[in-house]
Amino acid sequence: MKKGRSRFRWAGIFMGIALVAICGISAQGIEALGGKATERADVITIDTLHAFGDLERPDVTFLHDRHTDALEKIGKSCDTCHLSEKRFKMVPDTLETAIKRVDHLSPKFKRLKNEGRREVMDIYHDECIGCHNRMADEGRESGPVTCGECHQEEPPAASNRADMGMDRSLHYRHVKAQEKKCELCHHKYDPLKETLYYAKGEEGTCRYCHEQETEENRISMRLASHISCLDCHRKTIEKEQVAGPVRCGGCHDPEMQQKIEKVDPIPRMERNQPDALIVKISEGGEMAAPVENRMAAVPFDHKAHETYNDTCRVCHHEEMTSCSSCHTLLDTKTESSVNLAQAMHQLRADTSCIGCHGEQQEAKECAGCHGFMAKHRKQPDAFCHTCHMTPVAELEGKTTPEAMAAMAQDQLAARTPVEGAYETEDIPETVTMGVMAQDYEPAKMPHRKIVTSMLKKIEGNKLAAHFHQDKGTFCQGCHHNAPPSKKPPRCSSCHGKPFDPLRPDMPGLKAIYHDQCIGCHERMGVEKPAAADCIACHKEKKK
Repeated sequence: MKKGRSRFRWAGIFMGIALVAICGISAQGIEALGGKATERADVITIDTLHAFGDLERPDVTFLHDRHTDALEKIGKSCDTCHLSEKRFKMVPDTLETAIKRVDHLSPKFKRLKNEGRREVMDIYHDECIGCHNRMADEGRESGPVTCGECHQEEPPAASNRADMGMDRSLHYRHVKAQEKKCELCHHKYDPLKETLYYAKGEEGTCRYCHEQETEENRISMRLASHISCLDCHRKTIEKEQVAGPVRCGGCHDPEMQQKIEKVDPIPRMERNQPDALIVKISEGGEMAAPVENRMAAVPFDHKAHETYNDTCRVCHHEEMTSCSSCHTLLDTKTESSVNLAQAMHQLRADTSCIGCHGEQQEAKECAGCHGFMAKHRKQPDAFCHTCHMTPVAELEGKTTPEAMAAMAQDQLAARTPVEGAYETEDIPETVTMGVMAQDYEPAKMPHRKIVTSMLKKIEGNKLAAHFHQDKGTFCQGCHHNAPPSKKPPRCSSCHGKPFDPLRPDMPGLKAIYHDQCIGCHERMGVEKPAAADCIACHKEKKK
């Protein structure tokens, strides 16, 4: 995923709080792991009884997929261990807005809720040990029946489960498979009627409501995703149709995730979102500076940014509305409130425009220059106009979203991105540095070759093309405090030899050459020359 990132993920493992499915794992099977913790995606730690107090024995490590496979061999399925319960769900093949209660498998093992410590413990012991004994009596491979075989100080397996997410590709595949029936997954809660309903055009990510922990009238994201998604996959398979995985490893095994089919190109999500818009302040009658004193407005290419990220939550992190609906011009409601300017400009927030752009600068092809610059530094005021392009006065009379979108499109189309740097003949072929000439021959840097190579790495980079405002902007990666110029001042114009102790903020020539050159190699993954390989740059002077 591009952005991220990390940010829109399912959590948990199918039936994550279940104990033991009642058949099919042999004691020899566990011992066959070699006494060493093997990494698996289906490892579930049975720790339900912690809710009732301290435990006398270690938690139980349970391998869910191994039990699922064993069930299939004897013609049994998930409902062998998981009871059915009524939950809200949209009725398939209808356009009804009411959501009805239908049967789903409970994520708990052999129960619908936890009654008490003794009751839960008895269910685990009676059902699991009972099943293993019955399997052994029938002459089949069976599982452990003694305390120490289940409650182990050193678990036989460790989890390597990777979070699973519904990225744009996977979302489109579901949209296509369900024939655009968004109501099968998306719903909202009506607290007055105490029921779920479908609001067409208001679909948002599941995580806007389902959070980390289960709360009143709202189950956790882990339960919501596993109950709904796996139930749908299971029932689709029962109809002998192609469906998604129903085993833990199918979603959470890192290697299996790499095998998930990717749609390319991904058709655009149909949600009536604008192609372009003008980022503007909220319309709440707030005090604002006079028009002539305000920054120009920002035209935003919404359609392009959709393709840069795998989920809308990268920007719309709380709900699928405009930024200004939450982040107002003068937001001082609470100490944690973030006003609109802060939301767009916070340097270290990956949900802000500048914060996100800063993360992109950490890519290898950009880090050679940007890594040397101060982390999250404030850009010169001239950079403001790279985004703030639309004079506020021009917005007068543009009151409809359509008019604003048209203006944004015109502004975006009018801007001219800057590709590359100066012409080849204007770029010196070599630069000679003789700061260490008393010990080594002067170092000759293949200047033009380096510039050409670095330009090649950012070829086609739209972010660089937009923010490199001048042909000389690229040169400022090294000539960092000089204005763009075909003949920037020499490093010695600022950095002295030797280091000036009265200017601790200004390193000496030897320090900046080594820090900048070697640091660039490290950040961009260039193997040579390295810090310890002096003669790769400096030929030792003959004495």
